[in-house]
Amino acid sequence: MSTPATPARCPALVIAAPASGQGKTTVAAALARLHTRAGRRVRVFKCGPDHLDPHWHELASGAPVHPLDLWLTGEHDCRARLHAAAHEADLILIEGVMGLFDGQLSVAELARRLGIPVLAVIDASAMGGTLGALVHGLRSYWPDLPWAGVLANRVAGARHADMLRAGLRDASDWLGAVPSVAGPQEQPGRQSRPAALLPERQLGLVAARELPDALARLDAAADALQATPLGRMTAQDWQRWAVEFPPPAPSASAAPAPLLAGRRIAVAQDEAFCLIYRANLDVLRQLGAQVACFAPLRGEPLPACDALWLPGGFPELHAPALAAQSALREQLRQHIAAGKPIWAEGGGMVALLGGITLPDGSRAPLWDLLPGHATLHTRLQALGMRVLQWPDAAGLRGHSFHYSSTDTAVPIVAQAVRPDPADGAAGAEPVYRHGSIHASYFHAWFASEPQVVARLLGAA
Repeated sequence: MSTPATPARCPALVIAAPASGQGKTTVAAALARLHTRAGRRVRVFKCGPDHLDPHWHELASGAPVHPLDLWLTGEHDCRARLHAAAHEADLILIEGVMGLFDGQLSVAELARRLGIPVLAVIDASAMGGTLGALVHGLRSYWPDLPWAGVLANRVAGARHADMLRAGLRDASDWLGAVPSVAGPQEQPGRQSRPAALLPERQLGLVAARELPDALARLDAAADALQATPLGRMTAQDWQRWAVEFPPPAPSASAAPAPLLAGRRIAVAQDEAFCLIYRANLDVLRQLGAQVACFAPLRGEPLPACDALWLPGGFPELHAPALAAQSALREQLRQHIAAGKPIWAEGGGMVALLGGITLPDGSRAPLWDLLPGHATLHTRLQALGMRVLQWPDAAGLRGHSFHYSSTDTAVPIVAQAVRPDPADGAAGAEPVYRHGSIHASYFHAWFASEPQVVARLLGAA
């Protein structure tokens, strides 16, 4: 990633909340869509490890979305990406994760270090004057936190909005009230209930590309936001939140050596294998690899390749279609028999198993190329940052987030553990090896240790 050597100034906001589920993804995407419709260039980022919210932000802004995280991607990467974005954008939006102050390297810490004002999105559907106390607490908990104001979400009407606004100690904090914006009705008729505007399932939001009316949903949210003081602000008004992004200091880490030069890496990429950081593909290219993406669900064959990356996704939602790809399964079997590497993470690993038991007790067959069986649970099985311990390496950083568990006798060759040494082996994610396959629930951020990625994909 190359960036200009000059500073850049651009309006920017961190869109945060006191907790998850307040509607910050919808607000961030709606704000991006509102300004993109007006002809402005918008760049959106997402705090923390998240593959799904960025689908909505990319649709809303028409631009790539990358994660920002002080631990996972590192402060230097955050500064470099924001500096580059500020040179090409009219507006930068950063969606937070969880609550504003949650975690040692929280969204608030990111905002404070980078000097970016915080817009608090608060679900006010069941409160009145208490909104003022909550806003006061968020704003004053850290006196040096850059602050923009509050947007009350899921508000019942004008009278409710007046009650909320009256509770604020500082009238300038008020940036408006947004009503609940429902998606299409689940069923026609008087008894139907409105569905969520951005629908969810176990691992998070449904990806935007899975919904044919995704853009119409964003337009509905943008229209609602346009009626607020925040939505009516002009480009000149936004200059109050302009931030200067200096060029990042020279990185202490050198560019990755071309350990995969001359090698072709196939990457599965479709609705079943959709949890991909764009930056990971960039790292493969920086390592010298040629990247060839293909869509198993569409019957596309395995490209001629030296190694294969099976990213995370939702194989359980597409198990019959995957199992029906007998020609691809045979190509994968031959790939493994030839000793060619496969790195399979999350759903990519599950797809290689013999099958998966669903919450209703039914069993769906899968590719049966990795001994073992998965079970999909209704409760989360693991969540959080992990670091893969690998010989002669500082550690490949990433995260774990899955509802399934795997029963397998395949040997464990490494562990992805929590970053805090005090946690010991608690919550460790095994890395399994079966022939040329390495597989784990661990999702890697390739740039943190490119040489480990290169080894997993067959580099000497």
